Amino acid sequence: MNTFPVSISLSSYGADLVRERGQASFIELLAKAGATRIELREELLTGEDPASFSQAVQQHDLECLYSSPMELWDAGQSRPNPQLLPTLQRAQAFGAKWLKVSLGYFTEHCDMRQLAACLEQQSVGLLVENDQTSQGGRIEPMQRFFDSVEQLHAPVSMTFDIGNWQWQDQSASTAARLLGRHVTYVHCKGVARRPDGKLIATPPTATDLQTWQQLMGHMPHGLPRAVEYPLQGNDLTWLTRQHVQVLSRLSHTQQEPSYV
Repeated sequence: MNTFPVSISLSSYGADLVRERGQASFIELLAKAGATRIELREELLTGEDPASFSQAVQQHDLECLYSSPMELWDAGQSRPNPQLLPTLQRAQAFGAKWLKVSLGYFTEHCDMRQLAACLEQQSVGLLVENDQTSQGGRIEPMQRFFDSVEQLHAPVSMTFDIGNWQWQDQSASTAARLLGRHVTYVHCKGVARRPDGKLIATPPTATDLQTWQQLMGHMPHGLPRAVEYPLQGNDLTWLTRQHVQVLSRLSHTQQEPSYV
């Protein structure tokens, strides 16, 4: 059976624990659990040394992706967020091959040529993710943005967050059909509604796993997929390994996914 690369978003372990331990402390855990990629979270940094982090990632033969809550386009601005370049440089310092950001306020007045020029000499790839906001979590603006990316052959691809569409009452199936060809990275999360009405990320059910396989059928085969749902337990290495094994086997050609 073919298996595919799995990433772990460090936010999955909970903000308090990650800040307490430091993100570098999870590198060995992920390697032991069989993950391919570590997703470093900018909002959870607590003074980690970029050079030491990068070296540790290389020593454990992991890929690194740098996730920033930055929005690519600020409201009312035609030029890309001025923080893009320093954030790309920061990602590179941590040894990341990719920077993941949110779309922000993309309009027809946004200067895509300026974005392409900014990215031209960068060694870090840019991924734009659908978030949970009205400006960056709906299909229509994402589709307009990636149509522009395609026309300019700009070096930008998509992180498709399966669960985030629900925050804006969008169809993940429709999004996958319309945007799937742009996707190079998938964020996996189940979603449940609490009694107070708030949506929260959850580990997948068997039905979720089947749905994820169907969605991946609209995307390039075998692309990296990430855990971005709670991983909480006494033995985090064992728990992480179980979820890595499940996600690594997800493929739209597979009929019956295993279930944790």
